[in-house]
Amino acid sequence: MRFVGPRPALFNQDDLVALRTECGVHELVPGLTGWAQINGRDEIAIEDKVAFEKDYNVRKSLWFDLKIIVFTFFKVLKTKNVSH
Repeated sequence: MRFVGPRPALFNQDDLVALRTECGVHELVPGLTGWAQINGRDEIAIEDKVAFEKDYNVRKSLWFDLKIIVFTFFKVLKTKNVSH
């Protein structure tokens, strides 16, 4: 597991796993935070989440990971768009 990457799917999220496999996102190492998490957390649809993860797969770099880490810090402080 990495610090930045797509969040691991739950055991009952077969639709998420199928979409990730279809888009090639399943090959990414899971992480604690990711591009999809800072762009909507629990509020975005599964299709949008996979689209953000696919975008991350294309754009991944050290600088992009650092940007995600900084944005994560501010999103956690706001606690906006959290459904739980």
